[in-house]
Amino acid sequence: MFIDGKTILVAGGTGLAGSGVVRALLRHSPSVRVRVSHRGGGAVPDDPRVELVHADLTEAKDCRRAAAGCDAAVMAAAFTAGAQSSRDEPWRQVTDNVVMDARLLAAFHQEGVRRVIYVSTASAYQEFDGFIREDQMAWDRDPPQAFMGVGWGKRYGEKACRFWHDSTGMEVLIARLANVFGPNAKFDPATSHFIAATIRKAVDRLDPFPVWGSPHVVRDVLYADDFGDAVTAMLNATSIPFDVFNIGSGRKTTVGEVVEWTLRHAGHTPSRIAYGEDDPQTVPFRALDCAKARDMLGWQPSVGIEDGIRRTISWWQDNKESWSR
Repeated sequence: MFIDGKTILVAGGTGLAGSGVVRALLRHSPSVRVRVSHRGGGAVPDDPRVELVHADLTEAKDCRRAAAGCDAAVMAAAFTAGAQSSRDEPWRQVTDNVVMDARLLAAFHQEGVRRVIYVSTASAYQEFDGFIREDQMAWDRDPPQAFMGVGWGKRYGEKACRFWHDSTGMEVLIARLANVFGPNAKFDPATSHFIAATIRKAVDRLDPFPVWGSPHVVRDVLYADDFGDAVTAMLNATSIPFDVFNIGSGRKTTVGEVVEWTLRHAGHTPSRIAYGEDDPQTVPFRALDCAKARDMLGWQPSVGIEDGIRRTISWWQDNKESWSR
């Protein structure tokens, strides 16, 4: 495997998606070395193969320091937020993320990093009925209004990846990522995404049980460890120097299903579930066609959505008193 004996930077490796990548790399190779950059908070496995580096990735010098001596890198660092923050302060997910992407790609070239995985988002897609493929991105159509800023920011990142590949030969694979959930998520109600927010309310046994939006909203959601396995497969696919892959469960999951599974595994039976149709929402439907990743990378998810929710509930119950995000 490519990752054997290599030093791999996981930018943002203490966050939800990045920590899934770190766990997967350590699980798949006994000889890999993982450098994790962070700005504070989060969690890192207690493993001698892991090196923790404090870095502000909006600063060029910190990007170069983090990348120095690395064979490959995973760009999982990002400012993310839930539906309410996306509605109230959408710009917070744009500027720093675009700056980080530009600084990191330049640093990788300067430091001789050979192979890069860029974590993009399914939010960059335009509105689409049905399961969307990678080649159905309509660059002449905007992402949905709720994702205008973050969507175009990630579209810029994808084009920047193409530029660096074409200009320098840097190998870059792009992951258009579904909604990720699992351990190390943000559970703070002010910033949490839907599944983490629902889990927290279920563990706290809120009654009536409030849920943002409609039970019929559809998402493609993916457990963090499955994402980590996908990134490992992308790193090891050295015959592919540049390409774009949808990384998701490849199934439609409704808000109503998430609520049902969460309440079941949290052991909570509220007297009433209060869906808030007027609460902050984004788009009513998104589903990813992930056949390309299956066929070219040999990857597909191994953790069912309900089982992933059960695991996340267990993690939150064990860590909620000490987890600060």
